[in-house]
Amino acid sequence: MEMLDDRSDPEFCSMIDRLREEIRNADEEVPAAFTELARTTDHEELHRVLTAPGRPLWAREIAAYRLGVAGDRRAFEALVLLLNHRDPERCVSAAHALTRLGDPRTARAAAALATNELRVAYALLPVRLLTALRAPESVPALVTVLERRLLAGDPHWRVGLACVEGLGALGDPLAREVLEAALPHPRLGRAAERSLTLLSSAP
Repeated sequence: MEMLDDRSDPEFCSMIDRLREEIRNADEEVPAAFTELARTTDHEELHRVLTAPGRPLWAREIAAYRLGVAGDRRAFEALVLLLNHRDPERCVSAAHALTRLGDPRTARAAAALATNELRVAYALLPVRLLTALRAPESVPALVTVLERRLLAGDPHWRVGLACVEGLGALGDPLAREVLEAALPHPRLGRAAERSLTLLSSAP
């Protein structure tokens, strides 16, 4: 397992700044435990924080992130929960850690989150994670989500746009039909055209 070098991980620094501001905005003093947890590289201590009852969300997020980027798969479940959080910044941090974690369960979990229509408002980061993973689950999940976004009156066009761009980046010809169906869409059409061009130039 690799140890995290904070200086080379801007996402970690951004997360720590965000969490520090969250604590301050709640009219609370930043506890000494915050700084200690942000600095520790002890996997067992991080795991204890992650599993102990009653720990604040900021502590669990730091512990899960640190374990995840270090390749410790005990962080997997916590990171998947954070990937589906209502706060998009938490989702960004979780997606980054899951990409570094390298757990073979990640793509299946991301696909399940992305295709859960009850949580479609929070599907943007799972969709982007599926694109980054380039896993067997990626294209089928993105096609499914995009098909739903093409229905008249669907408000989640940003999720659809991420699917269109992801399918272009993945370059799988199985995406051609749904991308062609997206061409008339007023918000997705230009991106669909670009993605179809990428498909045509793929080896």
